[in-house]
Amino acid sequence: MKKIFITLISFFACALMVSAQSTKVKVLIDNDFCGDPDGLFALAQQALCPTTDIVGIVGGHLKDNAGFTTRKDQATESVENANALLNVMGLKGKYKVVTGAESGMTSADKPIESEGARLIIAEAKKCSPDKPLFVTCGAALTNVASALLIDPSISKNIVIVWIGGQEYSFGAVPPPGYSTVEYNLNLSIPAGQVVFNKSDVRIWQIPRDVYRQCLYSTAEMHAYVKPCGKLGAYLSNSIDKVIDTCEKFGIAMGETYIMGDSPLVLLTSLQSGFEADPSSSFWHPTPCPIIDNNGLYQPNPSGRIIRVYTQIDTRLMFGDLIARLQANAKK
Repeated sequence: MKKIFITLISFFACALMVSAQSTKVKVLIDNDFCGDPDGLFALAQQALCPTTDIVGIVGGHLKDNAGFTTRKDQATESVENANALLNVMGLKGKYKVVTGAESGMTSADKPIESEGARLIIAEAKKCSPDKPLFVTCGAALTNVASALLIDPSISKNIVIVWIGGQEYSFGAVPPPGYSTVEYNLNLSIPAGQVVFNKSDVRIWQIPRDVYRQCLYSTAEMHAYVKPCGKLGAYLSNSIDKVIDTCEKFGIAMGETYIMGDSPLVLLTSLQSGFEADPSSSFWHPTPCPIIDNNGLYQPNPSGRIIRVYTQIDTRLMFGDLIARLQANAKK
């Protein structure tokens, strides 16, 4: 009887350990779902990762005349689009989906109050430096910057994974016809200044030359994504609509589309099991630069070290996406 009792105790102890380890990372998703549909791909893939605890989704803004939408309430539209995708997945209501700021910050000293900023603060307070909240930002940094200004104490408990910023001197050359300030940073330069210049938060940055590595063939999308049930068709059609619109305005899109937000999933949900880290992607330890009022990097040799990714594992990232879409379609 004693042996049976000890065996049962050991069994339940092991079960509790497995349960405790079942969630690898806590993620709060902040993206402009009213804009480029690559954010919808990232949201779908992250929601299909069972060991990821998505503690909230924040709808972000673009700018007036951004091209993807004519609406002024862009954060509200982002929430609507995120909920529409979750509804297709049968997940509507599972997550907190709230609006962030409807426009970019105008000053690095003035936060913009929003449900999104408050949610970031609330969830960051539940975390710790050793078990941080990953705030994945696929567009402007407005909401997380506002959260840091409202409550600076949360900085130690979060890691910002950001798709944005132009190339560094050790990176690739800029693309032809490039803008001096990268698109996402230009959505709110003051927000970038808060995160880079005024805070001590940990930053994992995926700059323009790296997120442009995420080229996905439209032929592959139609062959492997579109057949994956309602979700696959929904995602594929969202890209097709953008391509068709661009073509009507004389922008030749060719045979590929940049899935630039997908590294947000790769670097958080797809970390290695032992010695957890995005171990198949490469980064350069970089003193955090100062972002000036024009949105340009200024050298800051004494700045804290941030991760600037130089190469990402697109094989793992896209292979995982297709495998999850195929498995989901069979349910």
